[in-house]
Amino acid sequence: MCRRLTPLASGLLAALGLALAPVASAADGDHDRARGALERGEILPLAQILAVAVAHVPGRIIEVELERDDGRWIYEVELLTRGGRLVEIEIDGATGRILEIEADDEWDD
Repeated sequence: MCRRLTPLASGLLAALGLALAPVASAADGDHDRARGALERGEILPLAQILAVAVAHVPGRIIEVELERDDGRWIYEVELLTRGGRLVEIEIDGATGRILEIEADDEWDD
């Protein structure tokens, strides 16, 4: 019985590895793209962007995305406030200016 399960388990692990390979490759491409934009001076360093976000909405950073929208870089920073609200802040990647703040309920500046 154990001899039959070992090849099956090995096959499943190999298939899982092949299925996840494109995900890892895409993530590597995103890092390279962000690094290139930083080196070309198109975006501010992530630490500076996160400082802007936390200064406006104190909380714990949950997720950060960098996207290209209409020719400009936009950081999307998702935070969990001390009060338990989930807040997303869009920040211009080149200037550090806050473009939009969205919360799971009404957000007051």
